[in-house]
Amino acid sequence: MQETIKFTKVSGAGNDFILINNLSGKLRLLRPRLARALCSRHFGVGADGLIVIDPSSHADFLMDYYNADGSHGGMCGNGGRCAARYAFLNSITGPTMCFEALDYIYHAEVTGKHIKLRMKGVSVSLAELKFVIEGEPFVGNFIDTGSPHVVLLREDVDSLDVFTLGRFIRNEARLLPEGANVDFVQAVGKNRIKIRTYERGVETETLACGTGAVASAIIAAVRLDLTPPVAVQVQSGEEMLVHLKISDQAITDVFLQGSAYILFEASLMYDDISCKITPVESSLRVAQSVPDK
Repeated sequence: MQETIKFTKVSGAGNDFILINNLSGKLRLLRPRLARALCSRHFGVGADGLIVIDPSSHADFLMDYYNADGSHGGMCGNGGRCAARYAFLNSITGPTMCFEALDYIYHAEVTGKHIKLRMKGVSVSLAELKFVIEGEPFVGNFIDTGSPHVVLLREDVDSLDVFTLGRFIRNEARLLPEGANVDFVQAVGKNRIKIRTYERGVETETLACGTGAVASAIIAAVRLDLTPPVAVQVQSGEEMLVHLKISDQAITDVFLQGSAYILFEASLMYDDISCKITPVESSLRVAQSVPDK
């Protein structure tokens, strides 16, 4: 069965996604297979994940998120901010909105080029996870900010082989069967950090990760006594801001703020049997310019 799919390519601080508007409720395709086909960097559109906006009886819309490998993702902070940007620009909501994801209601606000997203509060355990990789010790902390993360504080993240180290830790037996995202974090000021993230489901390093920025900012604030809000520089070169309050290792009032851009809109033909994609002629429309550097 072939179906024409209209989609929007979006980016949150370099974390890129394919977004499909299904507020009509007419999308009947198998979403894991669709995510794998569309997100392929070589045979599809290419993206870190697939976002489907569905109707919700509890909020302005529901965000259904899939990783590039087709697995159903946890909460995606950058994806949520991109969905909020799309909803505002397409008059689905006003500049303030709420949306449903994984049975939780998130609140977002459009503030110029930035989207500010309220995240879940979390509790922090300082119990250490120790790993030995090729004879070298690594120590991290586990934290769930909507998606599970292992955060490792390092002195020089630029020198790390994030792909090899991240893949090892992501698949470590103590973290299975779900696995975890892996964030390598370096403090570069009293309220500033630099991070590099290996994302499960994408299975490589990504240019940004929203829940990873939140996880890293929280662990850095607690363990290194950084002063919130914490500025987080991601691999794309962009910077996100994480607001939070710390009380007896309980983290509240967590907000993720950063850029979210609509890159372009297009259509394609998708065959649900063969999972093959055929471009539709003259379908491309640039919707918004990329961020200024």
